Amino acid sequence: QVQLVESGGGLVQPGGSLKLSCKMSGRDFSQYMMGWFRQAPGKEREFVAAITYISALTKYGDSVKGRFTISRDNHKKTLYLQMNSLNPTDTAVYYCAAPVQTYGSIHTSPQSYYYWGQGTQVTVSS
Repeated sequence: QVQLVESGGGLVQPGGSLKLSCKMSGRDFSQYMMGWFRQAPGKEREFVAAITYISALTKYGDSVKGRFTISRDNHKKTLYLQMNSLNPTDTAVYYCAAPVQTYGSIHTSPQSYYYWGQGTQVTVSS
């Protein structure tokens, strides 16, 4: 049984930075493409970033390109999202996710992911 646990969310002022973490247990983390999504109140879940299992490829949503960086440490079984230049429109619950299949290519649709964390709240406000 895969478990994903996010951490690192919080309240930050506009222009600030946060780094989210997501730790996987129950499977070999190094075999999975991983993604970050976010969902603001009243909005659909939005693709943020994804990374292949050996960090060879990354992909970002248009709204975060140049500001967010996804990375992973396979030894620590942990996925990261470094978020810089945050603005109020980045306020949302952030989720990490993994698909059912291993060694997969990058997917941007939430429907392509099966395992989800509980989410961590990020609030950008002065």
